[in-house]
Amino acid sequence: MSKSINKVVLAYSGGLDTSAIVPWLKENYDCDVVAFVADVGQGDEELEGIEAKAIASGASSCHIVDLKEKFAREVIYPTLKTGAIYEGQYLLGTALARPIIAQAQVDVARKVGADALAHGCTGKGNDQVRFESAFAALAPELTVIAPWREWTMRSRPDLLAYLAERNIPCSASVTKIYSRDANLWHISTEGGELEDPWNEPTEQVWTWTVAPEQAPDQPQYLQLSFQQGELTHIDGQAYAPVEAILHLNQIAGAHGVGRLDMVENRLVGMKSRGCYETPAGEVLRAAMLGLESLVLDRTTQDYRIRLGNEFAQLMYDGRWFTPLKDVMLAAATKIAEPLSGDIVVKLYKGQVTVTQKRSPNSLYSNAFATFDEDEVYNQKHAEGFIRLYSLASRIRALHQQADDDGAGKE
Repeated sequence: MSKSINKVVLAYSGGLDTSAIVPWLKENYDCDVVAFVADVGQGDEELEGIEAKAIASGASSCHIVDLKEKFAREVIYPTLKTGAIYEGQYLLGTALARPIIAQAQVDVARKVGADALAHGCTGKGNDQVRFESAFAALAPELTVIAPWREWTMRSRPDLLAYLAERNIPCSASVTKIYSRDANLWHISTEGGELEDPWNEPTEQVWTWTVAPEQAPDQPQYLQLSFQQGELTHIDGQAYAPVEAILHLNQIAGAHGVGRLDMVENRLVGMKSRGCYETPAGEVLRAAMLGLESLVLDRTTQDYRIRLGNEFAQLMYDGRWFTPLKDVMLAAATKIAEPLSGDIVVKLYKGQVTVTQKRSPNSLYSNAFATFDEDEVYNQKHAEGFIRLYSLASRIRALHQQADDDGAGKE
């Protein structure tokens, strides 16, 4: 390769791609490879034995960093305040995790004295942009290596053959159907029958949620308590962010809540299909919307909706480490200041519905909204308001009438 690299820190998952990347880096860059594993809540099954696997692949060491708490407190909860949802559907499960993974990878690189970073993202996906944009913002002096954009291997059989030639163990097989990515917030599934959008997903696709048809016949109610837009209690019991998300994932998933089958527009220009499961996210989004409807005035709520759309685009496009993100989160935090109160949601057959809401900062007043006689609103005042509200239409109509009258006289 053109540039001399002494030590590289690889974002390592233990899957087929990164297992092949370790020996490939050593052979092609003649460098020391340090494996970095981010624990973002993907589960013990994926992390079990991963350090030994990395060493067996040729890594000199393996650093496993627990990022779950940071992920929940510094990314998930702040993003919830923005109301971000990509293309009206996607709760950004994959995109949310990338900034803290990239940041921790840079931290490990500096700790071990590396001069390069590597990732296993393909040249067709969004993640290459997300990771490398973060690297550029955090460590522009480090070289970035993206093997999928350099090597000649193009398929799973190619990678398996590469590892077999070097007697490197790997649990992957040619017959693997799906590609999955899991973290505390969600799990995504691609591949298999999903590559044809005319195919309905089979139940093999879904791993966190039961089919709504198989969910309990009785609904379950949960009371969620919020302080300044952050969940603090579930059914009166205090929960830290990580525990709250895990708890809601389990409960809501059992009711079939949180499934999404979506064809989305990737940042790189192509469309892709994925099935996402975000049970806790769907519950929290519904609860936040219910609380906002009670507390925020019309113009603030309209702005929050626009902010959510723009922040979703920012997150999806990998622009977390930018001044714009800081500005937008500051606005969302300010908007969320009065979002304290209780929301009751009903979970039933794949649906989450807000059934009750209350807040000390509620702008709803029965004294104003009632059809009965009241002392705070004189209905006669509405006439002047409507006349001013429709003034532009009135003036336009008068002009049109004058023009029509003039034309008739000719």
